[in-house]
Amino acid sequence: MKKSFAVLVLFLFLLPIIAACSSSVDNAEEDSGKSEGDVVEIDFFHRWPNEPRKSFYDQKIKEFMEANPNVKINVDSVLNDSYKEKIKVLVSSDDLPDVFTSWSDSFALNLVSSERIMPLNDVLEADKEWSGKIMESQFGGFTFDDVTYGVPFTIDGKAFFYNKQIFEENNIEAPKTYDEFIDVLDQLQAAGYETPLVEGLTNTWAISHYLGTIFQRVVDPAVTAVDYVDGTGKFTDPGYVRGLEIFQELTKYMGDVSTAIDHEAARNMFGAGEVPIVYMQFAEVKMVEEMGGAEFGFFNFPAIEGGKGDPNALTGAPEGWMLSKNAPPEAVEFLKFLTSEETAYEFTEVDGQLTAIEGAVTEDNTSPTIMEAYQVVLDASSPAPWFDNAVNINVADVFMRGGQSLATDQITPEEIMEEVQAEAARLK
Repeated sequence: MKKSFAVLVLFLFLLPIIAACSSSVDNAEEDSGKSEGDVVEIDFFHRWPNEPRKSFYDQKIKEFMEANPNVKINVDSVLNDSYKEKIKVLVSSDDLPDVFTSWSDSFALNLVSSERIMPLNDVLEADKEWSGKIMESQFGGFTFDDVTYGVPFTIDGKAFFYNKQIFEENNIEAPKTYDEFIDVLDQLQAAGYETPLVEGLTNTWAISHYLGTIFQRVVDPAVTAVDYVDGTGKFTDPGYVRGLEIFQELTKYMGDVSTAIDHEAARNMFGAGEVPIVYMQFAEVKMVEEMGGAEFGFFNFPAIEGGKGDPNALTGAPEGWMLSKNAPPEAVEFLKFLTSEETAYEFTEVDGQLTAIEGAVTEDNTSPTIMEAYQVVLDASSPAPWFDNAVNINVADVFMRGGQSLATDQITPEEIMEEVQAEAARLK
C-alpha cells in the first residue's frame, strides 16, 4: 500500500514535466513545417496539354510520385500564347509554380527580373553527375550576370527543309549563299513549281523567325546587342531595312497562298510533296516523317553577301525548366528527374525532339533524318534566340505585323522601321 502510494506521488510529480516535453516536441514539429509522414506538394506548370507530350509528362509525374511517396505533384498546362500570359500573371502575383517551363533569353530574363526565380549555380555545382551531362553551350540563354536560373532541356533549330527528289530531278544542289538560294528558287519556278517556297504568313511568329535569322545574318551583332535591350534600342542601322527587303523578296516566291494559310498548312503541303522548300523547326521533323510524302534534307539559312553577322549561327534557342525561389528541396529533385539522361532519352523516342542532354539522342531512339538534324545543331557556331523572345514583344509585334503587310505590298521597309523606332523610343 505504501509502495503504491509512493508510485502515485512520483507520477503526479512527473506529469507536468512529461506534458512540457510533449509540448516541446509538438512545437518543434510545428516549427519545422512538417512532421514525419506529411506530403510535400509541388506545383508543376507546362505548356503541353496536347499529345504526345501531355501523356509523357503525366507518366513522368506518376513515376516520380511512386518513387517518392511523400510527394504529390499538382500539374497544370495550357498552350503557348496562354502560357506566356499566365506565367507573367503568376510571377507578378507571387504565386509562381514550383517547377515550370520557360523559353530562354529575354523571356527568361523578364521572369528573373521579378526576383522570384531560384538561382541554380549551387544546385548545378553540387551534382556534377547530373549537370555534367547537360550541354554547356545551351546554358547561355538562362544565365544572367554569371548566375544560371534555368536548366535547358529541348534544343531546336530552324532550317530550310527541302524535297530531295525534286532537287535531284532538277539537278539542284542545296545553296550555300543567299544569291545561290535565289537562283535555286528561280530554277524551281522554271521547272513548274509556281510556289517553290511556302510559309503560313497568317502566323506572325513564323514571320519573326524569318526576320530574326535575316537580321542575325545582316546586322552587326554589336548593334543588335544594344537594340535588343529595352531602353537602349534605336533600330537605326540600315541593316534592318536591308533585312526587310530580303524578306520581302522571299515572299515573292511564296505566292498568294502563303498569305492565306497558317504554318501547319504549309508544313502539310511540304509533307505531301506539293512544294519543294519550307522553313521549319527540327521539332517538326517527326511530324513530316509521319506524313510519308517526301524524303527531305536540310540547309541552314544561307550566308548573305556583305552581312556583318555570323553566317554559321543557327536560329533555335533552347527551352528549359525553372524553379520558383521558394520551391521545396523535393522540387529540385523533380527538376533533376525531368532533365535526366533517362527521361531525355524517352522524350526523344516518344516526341522526336532533340534535347540538350548528352547521350539522350542516338541512332537507337530516333530516325536517321532526326540524327541529321541533330548534327546540324551540333555543327552550328552558336544558337541564336527566337526573335520574338530576343526583343521586347511590342517591338516584335511591329516587325511581325509589318512583315505581313510587306508580303502584300501594303507598306515599305522604311515605314516599318519608323514605327519600330517610335516603339523603341517609348521603352526608354
